[in-house]
Amino acid sequence: MLRAALVREKALELGFDLVGFAPIGPAPGAERFLAWLAAGYHGEMAWLTRTADQRADPRLVLGKARTVVMVGLSYESLKVPMELLRDPSRGRIARYAWGADYHDVITPVLRAFGEWMARESRAWVDTGPVLERAWAERCGLGFIGKNTCLIHPRKGSYLFLGAVLVAEEIEADEMPPPVPHGCGRCTRCLRACPTGALPVPGVLDARRCISYLTIELKGSIPTELRPHIGNWVFGCDDCQDVCPYVRQFSRPSDSPLARAFRPFSADRAAPPLVELLQLDEPTFRARYRGTPLTRVKRRGLVRNACVAAGNWGSETAVPHLQRLLEDTEPLIREHAAWALARILRRDAEPAGCR
Repeated sequence: MLRAALVREKALELGFDLVGFAPIGPAPGAERFLAWLAAGYHGEMAWLTRTADQRADPRLVLGKARTVVMVGLSYESLKVPMELLRDPSRGRIARYAWGADYHDVITPVLRAFGEWMARESRAWVDTGPVLERAWAERCGLGFIGKNTCLIHPRKGSYLFLGAVLVAEEIEADEMPPPVPHGCGRCTRCLRACPTGALPVPGVLDARRCISYLTIELKGSIPTELRPHIGNWVFGCDDCQDVCPYVRQFSRPSDSPLARAFRPFSADRAAPPLVELLQLDEPTFRARYRGTPLTRVKRRGLVRNACVAAGNWGSETAVPHLQRLLEDTEPLIREHAAWALARILRRDAEPAGCR
């Protein structure tokens, strides 16, 4: 049996900000997760249905598992002025993607942590069949807010979560108490969502979520949602930016692990849209190698930049969008045409009608 104090000490030594643990068993919130899938809120993320049984009960992943250990690492970065992030001539990137790919940074450390705890373990950072937020709540790392994010009362919600299943027990008398739900009557996150992706507290309709639309969705972004995306080109932080716990308590982590997620320049947080519209394949690979943005590939990022350019509405983007009408990617051509039509239609309107 592992001593809880040693587990906590080791986690902090490795650079994690938070750690908690709970006995293995059916996943907390499994019924809600299955109902969410049945409602179709997951959109085209088919892997969630393929691994639904394992997510509902992690013992199907590692039969010898005795404990779920959850860690948290803040990715709150150096402050970037909000006026720069909201500049419509720039493409806004979600805070977690400003620096290095968190999978590359955290996964090897988390696996080493698992190997230190037990001879048999499985560790994941956002890639395994585990309901991370539900287990993190069970393990005392925070509470799940109305925006469906895990919120720590003193660190906010800008947290990477890692899960480790270990074939070892941890002292039961040292299990952390649950964190009380702290949203109260606050509904700022629900009101802040530009696309209405939070129909009721605690439920996310991914099909309308800007993060899903700009990252997970591989095809065409629904035309009725494009005007509401604003200048987001990779992910979205709107429901977190307005959260009182984030605004009051979120601070950059002192952990050496967290330094990899800080932007090298403001352009890593909000690059000019004109630059994104001009990206070719070699430039995209060179600029975003080792970052989460490689996930959407050039076609996805330029697609998103076209939508943002259409919302920007400036004639500055017109020649670049016209060039993209000849792009080899049909997806890019379609979104460039939409953006051009939006800009030119706006220019044709009398000033008093805008």
